[in-house]
Amino acid sequence: MVARWQWLLTQSTKRLWFRASLFSLLGVVTALMAMILKDYVPITLSAKIGADAVDKILGIIASSMLAVTTFSLSTMVAAYSAASSSVTPRATTLLMEDSTTQNALATFIGSFLFSLVGIIALSTGAYGSQGRVVLFAVTLVVVILIVYTLLRWIDHLSRLGRVGETIDRVEAATLKAVRDRAERPCLGACAYPAGLARADTQVIGSQAIGYVQHIDVQALEGLADTYCLQIFLEVVPGDFVHEGTAVAQLAFQEPASAQQTDRLIEALLASLTIGLRRTFEHDPRFGVSVLSEIASRALSPAVNDPGTAIDVITRGVRVFAALGKPAAATQAPPACTRVYLRCLQASDYFEDFFSPIARDGASLIEINLRLVKALASLRQMQPGCFKALCDQHIELICARAEVAMTLAHDKQRLRECVARLAK
Repeated sequence: MVARWQWLLTQSTKRLWFRASLFSLLGVVTALMAMILKDYVPITLSAKIGADAVDKILGIIASSMLAVTTFSLSTMVAAYSAASSSVTPRATTLLMEDSTTQNALATFIGSFLFSLVGIIALSTGAYGSQGRVVLFAVTLVVVILIVYTLLRWIDHLSRLGRVGETIDRVEAATLKAVRDRAERPCLGACAYPAGLARADTQVIGSQAIGYVQHIDVQALEGLADTYCLQIFLEVVPGDFVHEGTAVAQLAFQEPASAQQTDRLIEALLASLTIGLRRTFEHDPRFGVSVLSEIASRALSPAVNDPGTAIDVITRGVRVFAALGKPAAATQAPPACTRVYLRCLQASDYFEDFFSPIARDGASLIEINLRLVKALASLRQMQPGCFKALCDQHIELICARAEVAMTLAHDKQRLRECVARLAK
């Protein structure tokens, strides 16, 4: 589990303003560097390479990049709106973090500022003939960068906001979160002991309302070492908490003063990041829920797209296969021995994914058949992990289908499919 400052830094680097600011600063610095490097250029070189044309080139870049940036922003907003209406609003977070989109916009803004600063410096005569040569060479590099970015941006626009592309991003984010959690089931802490019931533990309540986005397990381990105690966390990333919700239990090994306890509680609550919404990074159940939400929206009467739901079910099989694949030997040993955390159960993932789709697609034979086949595939791939859960959900699917489907032929097809896959 990464430290809180690392997680916050990672979140900041995913924002559009970060790359735009970085490229803008780079554009300004690049334009000003020509004044510093001009002394290294021979005086006669400017007449030979036509550096006087740099004024017109910078003017073209300044006017065109402003228009391209405005067009790109409007296209990006339209893509986000399309993804929200056709897929799910929860997926727009991944679109906003798309590196290709951010690099394109940052390049356009940085190029605009580069040309603007260059024009201002040229009008003041700060470059001189030698500085013009450096600026001309840098401008050629910027033009090549703009052309390359435009070609990538045009290709990327053909997919941005499309249903399939958005589902690909959700699946990739979910797979990464599932694999990370499979490698560290307790986020680097120890597994929560079963049946913990100690009368001498102190319960710590939340002081905020929202979803747990990140837990700094390393910081909690440092607190446990400093104050000689054990910390039993009652929440995991993705849990909703409100004021007074128990987030941890403290088992002191040595008595602590009231002042020390207050400082400890303040530091412990600071190690829990609570926000307005769930995130994909450390909350694999959220990714699974978003996939299920996409399928449910596709099955709604307003959309009526069973094909997308079937596609999501197939992707769900890949996600659950990654969930059951790692063996105990591949799991990283606990790095924090004084902190205890509850592990997510496979039943939680199954409930988040299969139950909503089975409910909304209960009247459609093609959805029921695909769900049964998906569960049978998981049961065959990981019988030790998934057999009981798959059998349970297949039984629920059949029960819902008996009530929702009206045609006896469809019901018989589902029964035959279940009987055939059970062999």
